Amino acid sequence: MISYMANPARFARVSKWLTPLLGGLAALCITIATYLGLFSSPAAELHGEGVRMMYVHVPAAWCALFAYTALAVASLVSFVWRHSLADSAAKSFAVPGLVFTILALITGSLWGRPAWGTWWQWDGRMTSVLILAFIYTGYLLLWATIEDRRRAARLASIVAMVGFINIPIIKFSVEWWNTLHQPASVSQPGAPGMAQEFLIPLLVMSIGYMALLGWCALRGIEGDLAKLKNKRRPVSQAATITIKES
Repeated sequence: MISYMANPARFARVSKWLTPLLGGLAALCITIATYLGLFSSPAAELHGEGVRMMYVHVPAAWCALFAYTALAVASLVSFVWRHSLADSAAKSFAVPGLVFTILALITGSLWGRPAWGTWWQWDGRMTSVLILAFIYTGYLLLWATIEDRRRAARLASIVAMVGFINIPIIKFSVEWWNTLHQPASVSQPGAPGMAQEFLIPLLVMSIGYMALLGWCALRGIEGDLAKLKNKRRPVSQAATITIKES
């Protein structure tokens, strides 16, 4: 099954229609959610107009965690089965994952400043998300600085798998330590329900961000596979010339 899914030709056939579909879905959902968040959603009792930052902050944080989970899974596949497509997939989730992580950190500071009275607190959630940004950065630096693709893939996969320990820490930090962040109010069973006027824009924006993440990842994989193909072409051409000359 892993080998079947890791075939570049099969991937190309799927990405040919899936990439534009995800791009269109992302544009549609983000546009609708932006309108709902700015003009339809009311101000919150506690955060006032600042609650509109939630429609960017929360989906960005979700995407940052999902992107790293996908990166870690692809790294595991690469490490065990050594498929080049898995390497491409892991790399392609890293850049948008880092962007979403930075976006979550910035919007979290902007959103929390009026309520907390400070731009930054070294609580469990904020610190672990900052560590996630460092892990993303270190992962990308490995790929950028090591010229041997196979060696870079092995080392980057190890870093990605070890770094995955941080994901459950981020998720459960509000339960393990006293933090400024409230527990989950959307996905947590038994948690107080979020009002519909806030929930709908949040979910629509989340779908849009997830679709955008998928679009970025597919485009990244396509670009990485194209680079690999171009690198192999001169080698095959040189081999053909050598055979003809001999």
